[in-house]
Amino acid sequence: MKKILITLVLIGLTLSSAAEIPNLFHGVLHDNDIVANFKHLSSEQLLDTANYYFNKNSADTALLCYGLIINTIQKNPTVEQQKRIVQALNKSAIIYCSLCDYRKAYELFINALHLCDMINDLTYQSAVLLNIGNVYYRFKEYDMANLYYSKAMPLFQDTAQIVLVLNNMGASELGAGNLDSAFSLLSKALPISKRHKDVSLYNLLNNFALYYEEKQLYDSAFHYHQLSLNEVRKHNKIEEEAEFLSQLGNLFYKIGKTDSALFYIGLSNVIAQKNNFLRISSLNYQILSDLEKSKKRYQTALEYFEKHLNLENAIANTAVFGDISQLQYAHDISKLNLQIDRFVIDQKIKERTIFYQNIGLFVLLVLSAVLLFVYFQKKRLDTAYKLLFEKNLEIISLQDNSTEKESEKYKKSALKDEVQNELLNRILLLMENTSLICDTEFSIEKLAKLVQSNQTYVSQVINGELKKNFKSFLNTYRIREAQRLFSEPEITKYTIEALAFKVGFKSRNAFSNAFKEITGVSPTFYLRSMQR
Repeated sequence: MKKILITLVLIGLTLSSAAEIPNLFHGVLHDNDIVANFKHLSSEQLLDTANYYFNKNSADTALLCYGLIINTIQKNPTVEQQKRIVQALNKSAIIYCSLCDYRKAYELFINALHLCDMINDLTYQSAVLLNIGNVYYRFKEYDMANLYYSKAMPLFQDTAQIVLVLNNMGASELGAGNLDSAFSLLSKALPISKRHKDVSLYNLLNNFALYYEEKQLYDSAFHYHQLSLNEVRKHNKIEEEAEFLSQLGNLFYKIGKTDSALFYIGLSNVIAQKNNFLRISSLNYQILSDLEKSKKRYQTALEYFEKHLNLENAIANTAVFGDISQLQYAHDISKLNLQIDRFVIDQKIKERTIFYQNIGLFVLLVLSAVLLFVYFQKKRLDTAYKLLFEKNLEIISLQDNSTEKESEKYKKSALKDEVQNELLNRILLLMENTSLICDTEFSIEKLAKLVQSNQTYVSQVINGELKKNFKSFLNTYRIREAQRLFSEPEITKYTIEALAFKVGFKSRNAFSNAFKEITGVSPTFYLRSMQR
């Protein structure tokens, strides 16, 4: 029965995503029967082929092969076959990330994570969690990124993967402005990476370059930028090369060497435009606009800035994302997708024929009913995940707007930076004490007394440094504790009301509202998702 249910869920995954699999086949459209070239391969051979094209930066052909793995319905799939589907979902999502289609990428990551849960595969689950963290990192949601990195860390066994997590956490801390913490994490990762000849060493070296750039130690920053560029060229990482060249150009712009800045930005733009790296092209045009403005060439600066804005709008509007240059392939893509659909239908017909012969019409009708139920349940779940991600993006935007006015009050504060940092560290350390923050009577007055300060300074530091008011700050920690409790096996002993009181809320409504504001979903929905 378990195998049948797993098969049904896989069919549900197929039906919900079959129409969208590859849509960028401009590298392989010369073959009118492209699907026929691959459909005779086993799922294992398809995965090897897809990974080959993935490593060769041929995203279109890689997506085609991954799509065939995801969409080929198998009767009673083995665990190894399901693992290959997880890998195909994960790698497809990575490709969509590189195309800035983060909603599609997020959807595929969630499907992969759901399938990992079903087959209890911790190895690939850790990789998917890491990649979800990377999506949040792209949107500068460093707290959420580190949350997923922290979930992934204990699941990793391989040294290279641990280095990757340390590097990503260091990059997240760097993005959040926590330079000391970033340097500590990166310093832990660097000797391990060198000792084991880690192929992702270039990421570590690049983050060190960005760290020294923030510290205004430009000679050291330039040195690490050169080392990271040498590494990416050694391993043929085209997108990273374009991004690192852009960063190097930005470094020269900062120190006033405009000719060198233009040289490196130009190299970056050639690679970015050739490979359709919109995000990198957008960054380059922004730097070029600033550079032209510094030379008082305002008309040219405006033209570059308009190109930057156009690319930013294309990236932001991922639901209709598409490059104009790809329109000429629309007809061929439609025919190609039709071939994939026909191939999937042929597979279904063969499966049903065998099913009729072995079990009979009555069982088939029952199975069809179950299939429809699972399909609609899966569609509801997919919709919920999409709404969750869109809600999180909306919350990010609202929080940025709501805290801008609050933080404005403290710009001219007399409180010294070192005093603020010391007070912030004491506050953050104390907030980790769940027995204190989960007390329903815990308040900003109590917090001020415990950190040996006054309410005004505490409020100032929270608003000015963390861009939150005290209520939002406290609720973030309480909801994080609630999420931890939700993951424990004995959670079924508690009602939602009891859990709300346990983490410091005085009513179920207050808890539900705070939980939905922070996570985007209700506590009940979150609990059911965890159980699934």
